[in-house]
Amino acid sequence: QVQLVESGGGSVQSGGSLRLSCTATGFTSFSSDYYAISWFRQAPGKEREEVACLSTLGGDVYYADAVKGRATISQENDNRIVWLQMTDLSPSDTANYYCAARLVFYVAGPHCPSPPHAMDAWGKGTLVTVSS
Repeated sequence: QVQLVESGGGSVQSGGSLRLSCTATGFTSFSSDYYAISWFRQAPGKEREEVACLSTLGGDVYYADAVKGRATISQENDNRIVWLQMTDLSPSDTANYYCAARLVFYVAGPHCPSPPHAMDAWGKGTLVTVSS
């Protein structure tokens, strides 16, 4: 059972930066690099949206238009740590940010973007609050 734990959220002023991390454990059935890892966010009263996705197996990287040019997703240790670096933050980036994993070993590419219903494991989220 893959388990995901996010950290790095907090309060920041407009124009600031944050780096979120997702620590993944529990890769007992499949290697960690057989998973695509995504960052989603959900603001109050809004639907959960994917902001970034990374599949090392498929070589895919995806960024939502809302964060393109301001976000960088990266991984180390075969997806056991996945980072989301975000710069030039604005109040519209305020949300709970969730890390999610999707087993893509049997999935024909591309693996990103990944819809929420396709994800196999979720973290509990980390709150990012951007003040103006």
